[in-house]
Amino acid sequence: MTETVAAILAAHRAGTMTPAQTVTRCYQRIREHNDPAIFISLCDEKDAIAEAERLTDKALPLYGVPVAVKDNIDVAGLPTTAACPAFSYMPARDATAVAKLRAAGAIIIGKTNLDQFATGLVGVRSPYGIPKNPVHDDLVPGGSSSGSAVAVSAGLVPLALGTDTAGSGRVPAMLNNIVGLKPSLGLISTAGVVPACRTLDCISVFSLTVDDAAAALAVMAGPDDADPFSRDRPLGGLAAFPSKLRLGVPESGQLKFFGDRAAEQAYGEACKRWQTLGAQLVEFDLEPFYETARLLYEGPWVAERYLVIRDLLASSPEAVHPVTREITTGGARPTAADTFAALYRLEALRRVSERTFAQLDAIVLPTAPTVYSTADVLANPIELNSRLGTYTNFVNLLDLCGLALPAAMRPDGTPFGITLLAPAGCDAALASIGRIFHADTGLTLGAKSLPQPPLATVPAQAHPNEITIAVVGAHLSGMALNHELTALEARLLEETATAPDYRLYALDTTPPKPGMLRIEAGAGASIKLELWAMSPAAFGRFVAAIPPPLSIGTIRLVDGRQAKGFIVEPAAIGDAKDISAYGGWRAFMAERAKA
Repeated sequence: MTETVAAILAAHRAGTMTPAQTVTRCYQRIREHNDPAIFISLCDEKDAIAEAERLTDKALPLYGVPVAVKDNIDVAGLPTTAACPAFSYMPARDATAVAKLRAAGAIIIGKTNLDQFATGLVGVRSPYGIPKNPVHDDLVPGGSSSGSAVAVSAGLVPLALGTDTAGSGRVPAMLNNIVGLKPSLGLISTAGVVPACRTLDCISVFSLTVDDAAAALAVMAGPDDADPFSRDRPLGGLAAFPSKLRLGVPESGQLKFFGDRAAEQAYGEACKRWQTLGAQLVEFDLEPFYETARLLYEGPWVAERYLVIRDLLASSPEAVHPVTREITTGGARPTAADTFAALYRLEALRRVSERTFAQLDAIVLPTAPTVYSTADVLANPIELNSRLGTYTNFVNLLDLCGLALPAAMRPDGTPFGITLLAPAGCDAALASIGRIFHADTGLTLGAKSLPQPPLATVPAQAHPNEITIAVVGAHLSGMALNHELTALEARLLEETATAPDYRLYALDTTPPKPGMLRIEAGAGASIKLELWAMSPAAFGRFVAAIPPPLSIGTIRLVDGRQAKGFIVEPAAIGDAKDISAYGGWRAFMAERAKA
């Protein structure tokens, strides 16, 4: 039986299943599924179980969740091959995203297969074999993140990392009836990722539900000095479905389905579903997006792919898959003049895109226009691959974020999916509406018959004229200073926790108070807290009364959001007791009361 991340976390925290048992069962499922083309390498089972047994903090956002990682992303202790044995190397450390997953309690299971050097949308360009599509076994698995998507769909792991440059995190999601989250460029660090097109690459997430993907994104998001392309932007949290949602759909006659009437019909039905949910559909001109897509492979960006493996192509061309070699060697031809001409045109197209989205909350497109069998793709590898990228190739060039969602199971038993697209920074907004659409389809999850779980309740939100403040100590509900909040008519929004970037100290004050200090990202603990909302005037009075060594700063939450909250001056913690292991002030005070 397949499980979601949320279900696994609930079982671990309730004690009905331990992380070690979940990891053991994960390896058993991999053996039983018996498809050697899914994983290129696996972590030693005993080591993974031991890592799970060492977990003690049940508050970790991914406590004991098994994760698979595409084999162009570094995992310490396993070779990175990018599906090319001659390229293989042993990384000294985890990629930043992988390190953040581990810090959040995830257990890395292994490295998954891919189209070599992440060049392809089909999943058949690998010397390690072709993963079998578990939904419909004669379909291509989709690429380049083939193994990751198949592993999630088949129920081997609940979560997997892919990468996405031209659709590699979205096309496999559709073909495997799962969710594919393609974040804004730079939101997740790509330090430790073998580049495809470095200016366009991003790490993507495969999962069974949108909520699971959003949880993983929250853990990995954040700036990274090791990645010059990373960006520091607030992620935000899930919100209620908006009362007025404007979704863009292409003008009549602009969509391409290459004769696939079932896909065309499924897209029409998906649009009707959006209208039933309350969305207003607004037509827009898709032609500039098609023009942008042509720049990706007909323009100079292929040179970025060539740059990564040009030495290998020169020394051992036979080591590179013939289709990958044919595509990549084209990157040696563009001139500097070609590059600048393309950049100028792209900038103009970006302005067109911005004007389009100024009138819309998002656009909704087919994830891919049709589906193909493995035999079809092997017979016509480049043209059919290109068709699958019809609605994906322009996305990163235009700096958009995307969310691929299952939309229907066609009469022939093959999946159909849609993708929501919006400007960079709208990741949480897409997740908030996408989760409602996916739940409304009633589709089972992945390749199994597991029904969708009930949607989790979205936390209350601060009003537009309110300020959210995070409290971690004596101002918590029922604690000594909570009356200072209620006297200012503040409202409790939710209980949550910080990202695992903090240490908590017991200060020598009356009444007792903690001090929370931010340290290196992922190197601290996740501290429980409460979010309260108050008016700006009340916030000003509250802050003015805060005594040193405490002050108000910006706190990063476990789901990637940011909030104003209590922090402590570093000079004040010299003699203070580190109580981070308690996971929060309330637990520490309860233990202290027993003494």
